[in-house]
Amino acid sequence: MPLALLALAVGAFGIGTTEFAMMGLLPDVADDLHISIPAAGHLVSAYALGVVIGAPLLAAATARMSRRTVLIALMGLFVAGNALSALAPDHHWLLAARFLSGLPHGAFFGVGAVVATGLVAPQRKARSVSLMFLGLTVANIAGVPVATLVGQHLGWRAAFLGVSVIGVAAIASLFLLIPQAPAHTPSGGLRGELAALRSLPVWLALGTTVAGFGALFSAYSYIAPMLTDAAGYAEGSVTLLLALFGVGATVGNLLGGRLADHSLRGTLFGGLVSLVVVLALFPVLMGAQWSAAVAVTLLGTAAFVTGSPLQMMVMEKASAAPSLASSANQAAFNLANAGGAWIGGLALAAGFGATAPAVAGAGLAVVGIAVAGAAYAVDLSRTARPARRARVVATRVPDRQGALRP
Repeated sequence: MPLALLALAVGAFGIGTTEFAMMGLLPDVADDLHISIPAAGHLVSAYALGVVIGAPLLAAATARMSRRTVLIALMGLFVAGNALSALAPDHHWLLAARFLSGLPHGAFFGVGAVVATGLVAPQRKARSVSLMFLGLTVANIAGVPVATLVGQHLGWRAAFLGVSVIGVAAIASLFLLIPQAPAHTPSGGLRGELAALRSLPVWLALGTTVAGFGALFSAYSYIAPMLTDAAGYAEGSVTLLLALFGVGATVGNLLGGRLADHSLRGTLFGGLVSLVVVLALFPVLMGAQWSAAVAVTLLGTAAFVTGSPLQMMVMEKASAAPSLASSANQAAFNLANAGGAWIGGLALAAGFGATAPAVAGAGLAVVGIAVAGAAYAVDLSRTARPARRARVVATRVPDRQGALRP
């Protein structure tokens, strides 16, 4: 695998750290800025909103630029957003800075996925995407816990400054390792790129992302109360258990990339079915501490097995606009984050127990399987049409007068 993938992974590591570290820093931010925890929670939403808005807009706006230049510029915007977060004088400024930090997130992963697949042979494309995503999953093992510890001991502003330093390192890596390429010119211009997103298979692939990862976030958003209330863990143990989720996500990401190069559709369906099984078993697995730890690890593995296949599927279905479609998939991922957390919260508020969000997540994963099945059926029907036409043409033979007849 090319060393250039390391530069993409460094950028993904920084993005993953700043996205998830805020959850652990919320109490410190709330205390320092004299706001409530729910008000501080809006900082998480502001970042996600930035991802959803920025992913398609920035990908479309930079469609004609060199992808290396785009990646460096996006990481520069990331550094600026995190530096401004560290310097924010009040809650409102921090909200704006977090929104700014989220803007380059989706476009970076979207354009980065296209660059990664262009660096390797066709039979290794999914694996190259998984290696870029490796930075995101490793951030949950190392980056987020370290940022949380730094924030608790040196202040939350120091944590964001540290993330800015990671961003600067990513810029240097991108400049040195990503090969220079001519400016990318879409075949149909910007209008052609946007038109590529009108395809039904593209929207079905994006819908699978929303439902599949919505299933993950329905459970993961409430994993702490599950571990403390259902499994009986002390609150201080939750950070270590979340690192186990990161380990599982890393294993699943690498496994999914390797398997998807052999069978894209099979890996996707296998991952979604595994996710249904793991989430459905959560009420049982949370009955003991050892099995709860296993459940958290398996959740990360099952969910992230589907990451590379979904990214590759969206890119294939929108081959005329891979950067834009790939970035839109990152927006879908963050919609899944918000929607899954909302559905899991409804299940929890309904009084069905601490593990109810996981059961709701299993239902969402079933929806994901249904949407993926619909996408497969559409592909089969579109493949069958040319074959039927070819058979009809092949049976038309000339009669004795030379006229064609069936």
